[in-house]
Amino acid sequence: MTNAVSAAAEREISNERIYDAPRELVWRAWTDLDHISQWWGPIGFTTTTAKFDFREGGQWLHTMHGPDGTDYPNEITYKVIEKPSRIEYEHGGCPLFYTTVIFEDLDGKTRLSMRMLFNSAEDRDDTARRYGAIEGLEQTLGRLKEFLQQH
Repeated sequence: MTNAVSAAAEREISNERIYDAPRELVWRAWTDLDHISQWWGPIGFTTTTAKFDFREGGQWLHTMHGPDGTDYPNEITYKVIEKPSRIEYEHGGCPLFYTTVIFEDLDGKTRLSMRMLFNSAEDRDDTARRYGAIEGLEQTLGRLKEFLQQH
């Protein structure tokens, strides 16, 4: 492993899932506001959207409401959209990170790979500790599975 690869790995949070759903449905779950609002966020969270402009350069401004009443404002700016295979976005604010989501067709199922890349290992570790980002991502992708099973 090269130093560049190991340094990037220290700055990332990633997850991969295979969903028993066609790629087009998984894509719509991520790109349709009516859908994403139903599953986005860890268990017990709800999401309120102020703006949803799904296009390169567009933004998704939303607040995640935790079960304890804490609000978490989020600012996402879409950088790359390659329907139906790839979304890349920058999560603004604190912490700043870049996310890549890959949608791969597996004969009617979908492999979803998600990678959040932080500016530093310290930012990654702080986000994991302060916001429970690793478990939160796991729960969010679990909620997506439940959503897909209903649709």
